[in-house]
Amino acid sequence: MTDLSLWLEATGALTGAGGLGYAKVRAPRVYWSLVGLPATWGRFTLTYRSTMDVCGLTVQPSGLRAFMTRNVARREVRPVPPKVRRVRPTSAGLRITLRLPAGLEPADLAASSERLRHAWGVRSVSVVETKPGFVELRMTGYDVLKRVRLPRRAVPADMVVPVALREDGTVFERDYRKVPMALTLGATLSGKSMFQRNLVTGLAQLPIGLVGIDCKRGVEQGRYAPRLSALATTPETAGRLLDVLVAEMEERFDLLADHGVSDLWDLPEKVRPVPLVVLIDEIAELFLVASKKEEPTRDRAVMQLVRLGQMARAVGIYLEVCGQRFGSDLGKGATALRAQLTGRVVHRVNDKQTAEMGLGDIAPDAVVAVTGIAPDRPGVAVAGDTSGGWSRIRTPEITPDEAAAVCREFAHLTPELPFLAPFRPAVRAVPVPDTAPPLVKPRPVTE
Repeated sequence: MTDLSLWLEATGALTGAGGLGYAKVRAPRVYWSLVGLPATWGRFTLTYRSTMDVCGLTVQPSGLRAFMTRNVARREVRPVPPKVRRVRPTSAGLRITLRLPAGLEPADLAASSERLRHAWGVRSVSVVETKPGFVELRMTGYDVLKRVRLPRRAVPADMVVPVALREDGTVFERDYRKVPMALTLGATLSGKSMFQRNLVTGLAQLPIGLVGIDCKRGVEQGRYAPRLSALATTPETAGRLLDVLVAEMEERFDLLADHGVSDLWDLPEKVRPVPLVVLIDEIAELFLVASKKEEPTRDRAVMQLVRLGQMARAVGIYLEVCGQRFGSDLGKGATALRAQLTGRVVHRVNDKQTAEMGLGDIAPDAVVAVTGIAPDRPGVAVAGDTSGGWSRIRTPEITPDEAAAVCREFAHLTPELPFLAPFRPAVRAVPVPDTAPPLVKPRPVTE
């Protein structure tokens, strides 16, 4: 009987160990909750002061505090680390709120994030300033970007589109009210098109107008035709479409002036024009010309695009520019347009100069992160903004057919805009089987 009990106990222990090993690989959230979180929390609690001291994240106490410690508490005066205000576990890591002592700033902790990551044995540590004097350490316990799955609550609403997942487990969103113009860069097979598909599937579910400019004869955006209010597939058509958009922008400014407001969203809902998102694929095709006689047409199209980038935000016209490279080598107007594109997403690139084009002027520290993206991880990118902050993100996998199916499903939301009627794309008939399968949700990226 004793042998049987020992055998059962050993079998149970082996089964539990095997289950934890399986969970670590196939269900990292479960493993983190059962093993990783308690271990990391304990390691952080026991080594916090010494780790901060070794990393140079402590300061000398004030004179009064040093006097009270030495003469009242009868203890040795030691450097003071940031005070821990709150520790909050999440499904992917730990969130720790710190109160910074005088003499430290968020940049000091951000510079030591790699040392903190290794000291506490976590996947990543990022620093976010929550308010003056307070920062939040966001620890990630496992590789969140290995299998990307957006939360169920992440749905498009109010000009906010969830597009990807950050490495700290939060959702990366395109908020057109806060970041109206954006630039997406990436080499071939870097996941740039995947990012665009996720963006289009989110935008298609909002009551807005979508305008496509795809000078590769519409091979990428043509499948979105049921949901597009306009589509230009050649540089000549794109030039005429941009002229129409600028004319619409000027009419909307007249409408704002008539109502005494300075923003589209301040207008009464009954007179408010529909917001427009202009999706430009391969921006370089608008800049390149084959002969000198095409330069005037090119220059006019670029000038109109720059005008939209400078002023169209107030009237609800937003630019989403995509390309492989985007710098002064494209020609006149490229740098002026890039300066208006405040949101930046850069996927894997072929050279450091391209990374600097996308992020060097707003988040120089992120350039190194871009050049370190592995080729076997399509969809991984670095997102930055004019605040200087940046984060690694990855988009869920979605096929062209799945994106096209979403556009067909929400085709009824396509607004009737007479000024864009000449550019409305023809919708191709799609054969439907007798038993149509349900709409397939985006699959998570797997290694």
